[in-house]
Amino acid sequence: MNARSRAARALLLAVLLAAGAACSLIDQGTEILGKAEDAVAKGDKAVKAYGKLRSAFGDFTEEEEYYIGRSVAALILGRYPALNDAALNLYVNKVGNAVALSSERPEIFAGWHFQALDTDEVNAMAAPGGMIFITKGLLKRCPDEESLALILAHEVGHVAARHGLQSIRKANVTEAFTSIGLEAIKTYGPEQLARVTAAFEGVLGDIVGTLVERGYDRKLEYEADESAVLFGCRTGYDPAGLARFLKTMVGDTSAVSGKGWFKTHPTPEQRIDRVQAEIDRLQPVPAPAAVRTQRFKSAVSAVR
Repeated sequence: MNARSRAARALLLAVLLAAGAACSLIDQGTEILGKAEDAVAKGDKAVKAYGKLRSAFGDFTEEEEYYIGRSVAALILGRYPALNDAALNLYVNKVGNAVALSSERPEIFAGWHFQALDTDEVNAMAAPGGMIFITKGLLKRCPDEESLALILAHEVGHVAARHGLQSIRKANVTEAFTSIGLEAIKTYGPEQLARVTAAFEGVLGDIVGTLVERGYDRKLEYEADESAVLFGCRTGYDPAGLARFLKTMVGDTSAVSGKGWFKTHPTPEQRIDRVQAEIDRLQPVPAPAAVRTQRFKSAVSAVR
């Protein structure tokens, strides 16, 4: 079983717990499965009931978003190893949580989590539910804490607006979430379970493909830039940190070519003017305190 299949099965089992509670709310009178000949009919009833519930919700719950994101994060960590630097990860989490608290979703189902990845690829990714990754390749190119904070705020913006969930193809959602009635699953054989797992693999594949390979639509990237400027300003960071970082990337051919953030994002030149326009609309932020520069250098200078 490959990593995506394992993640899909883990996601399926996790969502089943929520699905069982949901189905009981819809049809508390459904009797416990009895005779074998009635099992399939009763299972179909549960599937239809939960399908109606999903339609009624119209969107993923925060709990569903979290379980999807956790499985996506597992696949990302299968591609890129976590950076084993407790002090650096603590620092990145402090900066990231500071800007996340200034977002439209300061509190989410399992909280915000930030993790550095041990790769020289210049990249940052946000899984649904608040798990955000930044590579050491990108960290080493941040000139200061303002730039780091605004990059993390950009990824927070994607999660706050649920951009990752928007990347899931509707067909995969329909197949996956109308196939997981708890009572129905009890009656499923290997072939049916394989079909449901495959549907969940499609859900995960949609998101990971968007984060790592294809990138979001440019409109969503510009929206995340606008959110980054706003969240940074609310937190007390100079939003010009994002423009400053983008300007340093203009001539960095190793960063903007190949895989990574600049493959899946608009070019720095395309983003700078838009970011600057957003900055000009906001009140100026005081110059950063010296301690901010010192702690950034202390945390990031040791990254190799």
